[in-house]
Amino acid sequence: MKSLTFRPSLCSAAAGRARWLADGRADRQGSAVSAPYPPGRLDTANPPPPYPPTPAGYSVNTMADKDGKKDLEEAEGGWKQFIYNPGTGQFMGRTASSWALIFLFYLVFYGFLAGLFSFTMWVMLQMLDDYTPKYRDRVSSPGLMIRPKVGSSLEIVFNKSDYKSYEKYISALDGFLKPYDDLIQAQKNILCHPGKYLIQPDIIAEKKACQFNRTTLGECSGNNNNTFGYNEGKPCVLVKMNRIIGLEAGGGSNPVVNCTSKKEPQVDIKYFGSFDKMYYPYYGKKAHVNYSQPLVAVKLMLGTNDTNKDLMIECKITGTNLRNDDDRDRFLGRVAFRVHVTE
Repeated sequence: MKSLTFRPSLCSAAAGRARWLADGRADRQGSAVSAPYPPGRLDTANPPPPYPPTPAGYSVNTMADKDGKKDLEEAEGGWKQFIYNPGTGQFMGRTASSWALIFLFYLVFYGFLAGLFSFTMWVMLQMLDDYTPKYRDRVSSPGLMIRPKVGSSLEIVFNKSDYKSYEKYISALDGFLKPYDDLIQAQKNILCHPGKYLIQPDIIAEKKACQFNRTTLGECSGNNNNTFGYNEGKPCVLVKMNRIIGLEAGGGSNPVVNCTSKKEPQVDIKYFGSFDKMYYPYYGKKAHVNYSQPLVAVKLMLGTNDTNKDLMIECKITGTNLRNDDDRDRFLGRVAFRVHVTE
């Protein structure tokens, strides 16, 4: 069936007919509205214009119906044309050349940023030395640390009658001292003259290192007593000094380690090994490949009165250019640890 759309003349006719009917209805109800014809009667002499007849085979559609259908069609096809518009060849609102220019812009932009970052990193690396840190003023004096160190706490707690209670300590000590075996030291390092710094010229890329033999530690070497005195209730503790590149430790004299009990009574202590000047200066991990860090072994000669007690032992290192009195850093030139031995 075909559709026919009303024109403005048709709408005017319909409006006039509606007014004619309304006036007649008001007269019948006794309305005070004046009319050119008697109350209760329609003006038959001037009837409203009739509706135009609808041609056969046609349906009546208003302009509003056509506008609604048009909006619906546009809504359904709008998002499809946004994805791809076959008429203009645009994809998501842009042509292929526009997308290519955007991609090229970001490619150049991020490529420039990557190049700038790489250049600044290269400049910075050119200013660094592979063997020596550029800035070393923050660490002017070394700290101390002990072995065995099981876990994060600095304490040695065991029962001298129970092997399993101190097995972890002797295993840690034996593993730490493996590189100090005399045979290994003889193969890697050289014999040096005690009491003299081993200063080597810069032209030598790989520096030589002095031997530090395990046997130097005497009763704490583990050679004669593989329990390091723990089975006797007289444990051995190794004290090591942190490495600082270029430091001539002691400032002309050998650094000395001294350990004391923080509370009375004092504990008898034996010392083995030393921080001799011949092990200094240290030239760094890359240059001093076979460097063996010197050690001082401390054997706590605990008696019957020292068992079943908490003992706080503090070890300090003294030397001309070494500090041990900084309250802000409890490891600078010193170390404190707890010992508790039971029977």
